[in-house]
Amino acid sequence: MCGIVGYVGPRPSQDILISGLARLEYRGYDSAGIAVIDADGGLGMRKRAGKLQVLRDDLAAHPLPAGTTGIGHTRWATHGGPTDANAHPHLADDGKLAVIHNGIIENFAELKDELLSGGYTFVSETDTEVAAVLLGREFQASGDLVAAFRAVASRLEGAFTLLAVHQDQPGVVVGARRNSPLVIGLGEGENFLGSDVAAFVEHTRNALAIGQDQIVVITPDSVEVSSFDGTPVEAEPFEVVWDASAAEKGGWPSFMAKEVSEEPEAVANTIRGRIHDGAVVIPELAGMDDLFAGIRRVIIIACGTAAYAGQTGKYALEQWTRVPVDVELAHEFRYRDPVIGEDTLVVSISQSGETMDTLMAVKYARERGAKTLSICNTQGATIPRESDAVVYTHAGPEVAVASTKAFVAQITALYLLALHIGRVRGVLSGAESADHVRELEAVPPKISRVLAEEQAHIEQFSRWMADTQSVLFLGRHVGYPIALEGALKLKEISYIHAEGFAAGELKHGPIALIEPGQPVFVIVPSPRESAELHKKVVSNIQEIRARGARVIVVAEEGDAAVLPFADEVLRIPLAGPFFEPLLAVVPLHIFAMGLATAKGLDVDQPRNLAKSVTVE
Repeated sequence: MCGIVGYVGPRPSQDILISGLARLEYRGYDSAGIAVIDADGGLGMRKRAGKLQVLRDDLAAHPLPAGTTGIGHTRWATHGGPTDANAHPHLADDGKLAVIHNGIIENFAELKDELLSGGYTFVSETDTEVAAVLLGREFQASGDLVAAFRAVASRLEGAFTLLAVHQDQPGVVVGARRNSPLVIGLGEGENFLGSDVAAFVEHTRNALAIGQDQIVVITPDSVEVSSFDGTPVEAEPFEVVWDASAAEKGGWPSFMAKEVSEEPEAVANTIRGRIHDGAVVIPELAGMDDLFAGIRRVIIIACGTAAYAGQTGKYALEQWTRVPVDVELAHEFRYRDPVIGEDTLVVSISQSGETMDTLMAVKYARERGAKTLSICNTQGATIPRESDAVVYTHAGPEVAVASTKAFVAQITALYLLALHIGRVRGVLSGAESADHVRELEAVPPKISRVLAEEQAHIEQFSRWMADTQSVLFLGRHVGYPIALEGALKLKEISYIHAEGFAAGELKHGPIALIEPGQPVFVIVPSPRESAELHKKVVSNIQEIRARGARVIVVAEEGDAAVLPFADEVLRIPLAGPFFEPLLAVVPLHIFAMGLATAKGLDVDQPRNLAKSVTVE
């Protein structure tokens, strides 16, 4: 995820761009840059690796010539590391054209080979520079930036928002959007573009939404939106209803609220570019198929929420690869002298890539000959560098301490890994793989449905439960780690007692905790796909209801068997057994956030906790 901003108007563009980037820095902070067309019609550009302050300091020491047209970018690295060369903007057409980009261009390698064959050169490792050079070539042919954009957009595959300025067309910023956000800010004698309204809300609350596969052209006095084929489009206007002080959270009351809303996007971004002809092929794992074919054991190491993602992924990994899988807490792993060797694959999971317990466990595994693979959300972090391979989740920056969107992205990455290894090992047929892929691709819109249809309901009863002192969570099979995750979220941000249990353990002790009024969440498996488990969980519900528990069930649409025994029913769309957890966890995230909010607590920065644990 990257932050982008564009401006054209009477004011110094550098000031507008930097203030916009400051509000977008949560979208990416490994490098930043701006390009400005000055009063003499020349294009000046400055970009620096590091946080936005590095660029600010550079501009203070070496100001760009003043100009009133420009674009700015704050980067979350995808293609190429966080270096000055890889930072945006990228230049083309002999330095007269500047381009910034948010997204991933999936066919960049093919296009780059074509351009290299034509004698063009590159100075970065990014897919964005490929788009810039291609755009420069098209502009040279047409002399029209909009026509060049249309030609280029038709050739790009994947996700992109592209913004560009050209010194031969001062007073113009052109943008194109596919599968990546872009909005227009409408000013008086000035106009703005941004990856969200935070980029310009300080200056205007009047905005236009841009649809899929559309191009926008802004000048100080006009805004034109058209489809990629040139058909004019009437953009949808809206008014920003919150002030600039909330802009850093994108208008959400908390980063956690924002990140819960981004769970569909986190899953979609993790999938993107890794599915080809109904099969999962993970480019980052090229050359490792012989290893996967020969492994005899998988060990997943992680801490906290990431460990619950690992426990969820274990079920799919074993089912789809027929390799035994263990899930271990990273801080326990190396202290018990585990039995591992060359035929062991150790998979670490860490959002930040800097979790010290996990890092030390990875080093321990490598020292003993195991192969290591990292699932991580942070480009360039230590754990991926210490691992033999990495699968990035592409969930985007997660600011709230309590992980939400990173959790669903981690499960998604594990499922992709399982499908990749299952294909390599010949366990999954083409038809089976395609069925699972279709289920996985359907998850993002289904999560969106849960958010749209259940969030208000959940927030309402979470307010009613503001004085609750203890909550229990029950689940079976893949529902068990989801119960653990629900309990952890409540502990983290509400500071109340919460426990997750395997529902089958209920009669072996935990049922002693049930007393009248005790709230219990139950993750109910599908009666269609898991009929035997469904019956057993419904029996568990009857047992705790008979002892006075207040029962809140998370169940699929159409499951009528739970209705006589539930005080609240939270519905999720129909899904296969392995894909239900990605839906069932969403109500639990909303509930924890709602209860903490009702108690007046800071959901983003809970006491005693930090986002990344960098000490062992």
